[in-house]
Amino acid sequence: MSSRTQFESGLDKFNRVKTGTNVGFHLIFIVLSLLCLIPVIVVLSISFSSEDSIRNGGYHIFPTAFSGEAYHYIAQQGKLISKALGISVLVTVVGTVLGVMLTTSMGYVLSRPNYKLNGFLTWIVFIPMVFNGGLVSSYYINSNLLGLKDTVWALILPLAVSSFNVIICKTFFRSTIPDALIESAEIDGSSQLRIFFSIVLPISLPVLATIGLFLCFSYWNDWFNSMLYIDNQDLYSLQALLNSLMTNVDALAKNASVMGISYAQLVATMPKESARMAVAIIIVLPVAIAYPFFQKYFISGLTVGAVKG
Repeated sequence: MSSRTQFESGLDKFNRVKTGTNVGFHLIFIVLSLLCLIPVIVVLSISFSSEDSIRNGGYHIFPTAFSGEAYHYIAQQGKLISKALGISVLVTVVGTVLGVMLTTSMGYVLSRPNYKLNGFLTWIVFIPMVFNGGLVSSYYINSNLLGLKDTVWALILPLAVSSFNVIICKTFFRSTIPDALIESAEIDGSSQLRIFFSIVLPISLPVLATIGLFLCFSYWNDWFNSMLYIDNQDLYSLQALLNSLMTNVDALAKNASVMGISYAQLVATMPKESARMAVAIIIVLPVAIAYPFFQKYFISGLTVGAVKG
């Protein structure tokens, strides 16, 4: 057998192995995608199922008895749902903007090699990634020392800055922003604030989108801070309302006076299981719609900030 024939045979074998490997990886990712997608389909199916079919037949991938009763019921609770939705939107928007500004500014400062406190502050930022003061100390500081109890700020400030996000920003700025660019701006007489806002941020869209998405997801999905710090139901977020629904089927019944109907009538007519799932769909939908528009920046920013050192 000539060397050319051997080469072609080996190349053909390599292509077959490569094709088989690609098919295997595609099948694995299809299975993983289905495992992620099926729970969402089940939740959607339950939200469009009648309460009787859920009670008698349990959960199904497709509704056995289609019903829009849950969404109709939620629409009837417009005042309660809209108030919770407004709190969620407010907290998410304000918290994301504030968190991005604080995180990127801190990451930029730590990324400058000539900053004298660089090493010390880097350790200060890094230590909370490994150790934390615990829930009791956090609650005491936020509630008693800062007086955030029963305020919107209790839902915003505790999540605004995280060590992980700061490290991502620091690594991104250090590996992406040339020192010569900063030095030339300093020679021209620009202040550090002007350099940061006019030069650094406009060329840092990937990391801004990455940190923004992290914060947006954290704020939008947060219910734990509401449970800790919020007693006033007027400050409940949509996620806190969903948590109340999941732990207490009478959560909406506590607001019977607001809706002008009796407690007994509300409990009797409330579509309990389907209403829970309908609220879950309402919560997931905005994030699912927004994510594809930021996916490109998210992947590039996370890759650069986490891999390059």
